[in-house]
Amino acid sequence: MKSNVLVVDDEPVARQSLTDILKLEGYIVTSAPNGQAAVEYVRTHPIDLMIVDLRMPGMDGLEVVQVVNQVSPETEVILLTAFGSTETAIQALRLRIHDYLLKPASPAQILASVKKGLSRRSSKTRVSVTSADMDDAIELVTLKDGTTVDLSRRQIKHKSKVEHLTPAEGRLLRILMENEGKVFSHRELVLLVQGYDTSQREAPEILRPLVSRLRHKLEQFPSLSEKVVSVRGTGYLYEGNK
Repeated sequence: MKSNVLVVDDEPVARQSLTDILKLEGYIVTSAPNGQAAVEYVRTHPIDLMIVDLRMPGMDGLEVVQVVNQVSPETEVILLTAFGSTETAIQALRLRIHDYLLKPASPAQILASVKKGLSRRSSKTRVSVTSADMDDAIELVTLKDGTTVDLSRRQIKHKSKVEHLTPAEGRLLRILMENEGKVFSHRELVLLVQGYDTSQREAPEILRPLVSRLRHKLEQFPSLSEKVVSVRGTGYLYEGNK
C-alpha cells in the first residue's frame, strides 16, 4: 500500500520541489502552505509521515509537531530547516520527531530519511496495535490501587465508581500523563489541547476552568486526586507515583 506523506512549507518552490521528488518515488503526497492548514489536514486525514519546515509565519514547525503528536501520534515527522541550532535540535528530539535535516538537503538525503521513517512507523504499528483498526487500540493505565484510566474512551474507573471526561479534559489528562513529571506552560497546553495559539497572558485564563473541571472529577479517585499539580507562574505537570 502506498504511504501518505504531507509536505508543509510556506515557500512555494521548496514545497513543490519536495512534492515532486516524493511523487516520483510513488508516494501519495499532499502539501500545505502553513502550519494551521497542516494541523487541520492531519485532524481529518491519515498521514504516515510529515516533512515540516521549521520557520513559518504563524504556527512554526515545532508548534505543528506538538499538535500532531497529540492528534496523530503514529505520524512520523521530519523537521527541515535552514536555521540549525543546538537548542532547536534538542527541542525537536524532545518532541519525538524522527529526523532533523538542514536545508538544502539533497533528494537522496530526504528519500533515505522518509524511507527510514516509514519503516520505523510500520514496525511501531505492528508492535503496538494488534487490531487492524487503529481506532480500536486500547490505551489503558492501571494505577497501584486498581484505578484504571482509559485514555481512548476518556473514562476513569475504580471499583463501582466511573467518571467520563469530555474530549478536552481527556486530551489534557493524556498529555500530562504521557509526559509524567514534565512541566507544560499554559500556552503549550492551550496549543496542544485546544489546537490554537494564544498569548502567555491569556493562556492561564483559558486553561483555568478546564483544569478546575478535570481536578474536580479526579478528586473522586484517591490515586489521582492530587496528581495534576500547578507550577506557580508557569503551568502544570502530572506528578506520578514516587
